[in-house]
Amino acid sequence: MSSPVVGIIGNHYLLHDDYPVHASGEMNAWAVREVSDALPIIILPDQNLAPIDDIMETCDGFVFTGGRPNVHPKEYGEELTEAHGVMDEKRDGLALPLIRALVERGQPLLAICRGFQELNVAMGGSLYPEIRDLPGRENHRMPTEGNLAEKFALRHEVNLTPGGKFSQLFGADTVQTNTLHGQGIKNPGPRIIIDGYATDGTPEAIYVSEAKGFALGVQWHPEYRASEDPVSTPLFAAFGEAVHEWCASR
Repeated sequence: MSSPVVGIIGNHYLLHDDYPVHASGEMNAWAVREVSDALPIIILPDQNLAPIDDIMETCDGFVFTGGRPNVHPKEYGEELTEAHGVMDEKRDGLALPLIRALVERGQPLLAICRGFQELNVAMGGSLYPEIRDLPGRENHRMPTEGNLAEKFALRHEVNLTPGGKFSQLFGADTVQTNTLHGQGIKNPGPRIIIDGYATDGTPEAIYVSEAKGFALGVQWHPEYRASEDPVSTPLFAAFGEAVHEWCASR
């Protein structure tokens, strides 16, 4: 039997200011291959190239990855400001309706960092443009200096709902994670359950209530050393199990 296929949502940007590129971080692919035991493919973030119906039939599950550009605030009814940073509207145009279609169908999805924010926005929620500007909040952005290990180092605790979905998944009520994001949840969508918070009150773990399938999101980056980290491994393994079940049910 062939491996299940996981679509990794890519990012669209200009290389050298004039060359359009579709890309995704390599760590996402290795996490899917090694821990979820599935075949990773990059999904081009453009519905003209990757129609939603086609990719849902091609893939068994999807990972909505992190990315430097943010979700355009028009998607949650707010005006664009300088604080919102750079945008990736082509990805918005694919990712947001795709998330809604996957939740409705019950097809597995795992949302990471920007993907976490996309999951909230797709389900009717909103975002803060810059977490570190809020009273009492810490700077959750990636360090500007250091090597990869230093940038992805564990930096804060996430306190999970005791007995909740993530607490059961990780076997603990508190876990240590990295943090590399500027934006964060302002208002959760009506079906978004916040199941874990950083110590400064920033939402870090969510899921869709009454979802027919696996629909979880984390604000940190579990793809880093996913086969070794005690938090990342069970997350990608659980996603992989859901993907295998979906594949077998076809």
